Amino acid sequence: VAVEGPRRTRPLPKVLNEGEVELLLDEARKKSGADGARLVALMETLYATGLRVSELVTLPLSVATPGTRVLMVRGKGDKERIVPLSEIASEALTAYSKLRSTFLKKGSQSPWLFPSRGVSGHLTERRFSQMIKALACDAGLEPERVSPHVLRHAFASHLLAHGADLRAVQQMLGHADISTTQIYTHVLEER
Repeated sequence: VAVEGPRRTRPLPKVLNEGEVELLLDEARKKSGADGARLVALMETLYATGLRVSELVTLPLSVATPGTRVLMVRGKGDKERIVPLSEIASEALTAYSKLRSTFLKKGSQSPWLFPSRGVSGHLTERRFSQMIKALACDAGLEPERVSPHVLRHAFASHLLAHGADLRAVQQMLGHADISTTQIYTHVLEER
């Protein structure tokens, strides 16, 4: 008769503290031109919403109406959800939108908020990850500690640390099961 050993618990997600996230955002704000505006829009939107990187880079252009305070996001399983957007992130998207055409091929149009001249037509997850690693280096953080997913974890952990409702965070993250979101309460307890 085989005896089952204890199950391994899932490792706790890696999280940046609020000061480290602020360092990243401050460093992004130092960048100039269209590249700087795009980086600020990406970073502010990611941290304000907790989107998956795949959801962020494939946001349709239609979500970026000036002054918008919510995003309609199509997530895993093609499920749609509404995610609130901070005023700072909304302003960053508006500023970026004015320079967005810089990232398009001459005379072309794109349905994506963050277009690219590459095959996909939008900024790739890989390229955005490279951009975040470079930003981490510039901010004096260890690049291996920083990724789009780590910022998603930071978003959830920081909201819960400031008293947000677990179910609200679950809905914003697009988690089908509350147990997936509960991992962030363990991160808080460990800290």
